[in-house]
Amino acid sequence: MKTQVKPRNSWAVVTGTSGGIGLEIARNLGVEGYDVVLVARSAEKLEALAADIAKKSGVRTLVIGADLSARNAADLVVAELQRHSIEPEILVNNAGLGLFGVHLDLKLEDEQAMMDLNMTTLTRLTKLLLPGMVRRKHGRIMNVASTAAFQPGPYMAVYYATKAYVLYYSEAIAEELKDTGVTVTVLCPGPTVSGFQDKANMNDSGLVKGRKLPTSKDVADYAVPAMMAGKRVAIHGLMNRIMVQAIRFAPRDMTTKLVAMISGPK
Repeated sequence: MKTQVKPRNSWAVVTGTSGGIGLEIARNLGVEGYDVVLVARSAEKLEALAADIAKKSGVRTLVIGADLSARNAADLVVAELQRHSIEPEILVNNAGLGLFGVHLDLKLEDEQAMMDLNMTTLTRLTKLLLPGMVRRKHGRIMNVASTAAFQPGPYMAVYYATKAYVLYYSEAIAEELKDTGVTVTVLCPGPTVSGFQDKANMNDSGLVKGRKLPTSKDVADYAVPAMMAGKRVAIHGLMNRIMVQAIRFAPRDMTTKLVAMISGPK
């Protein structure tokens, strides 16, 4: 599926590519003809995935192993890009972490790492790579939020709050950049089949337990064309779009209680 004519020698940087939505987005961008930089913690695993993308799509790949929850992670990634003389045409901030449980019971250091990954690294990577895109008058940024961004989330309080940050941050800078040739898309998937639930310890949540969920490929197949079209807020799935609109008209305390009832342990 070709969505646009790309500039020559175009690189796409995708974070959180060891599996799930990030990996499928990287694969789709390879199919589109973009050279792909895969960024995640496990460099050894990424090498095999990168080799597969290069073999199937005939594009160049680069692996950057980095703990993206570290405060200096974005700076290290950008330094590595500069070392390889890569000026990305596309940045996909997909890496993210969730934690399920009562806020009082969760470890502060775990929640801090989640905030650093979901918000700080995303913002710093955007801030560091954006000037080059504006200078070249062309670029695409996609920040992955969630349908969680549209309401408070009992049992995942900090996670929902971080995704609200990603949503509002992305929408704001998209407006600021409207005349620059650079677009910003915020992707808002609902619960998806991936490794996210295992890492977040949320397999007992009513959001996922016993439900048929879309696959990571389903979400990626929707996300890449939305980004290429410059869509600002891309919500995957008809029911998710209906839900997000319905929330706007419900009293906030009612919404919070409903989320608690749906997403609590089952």
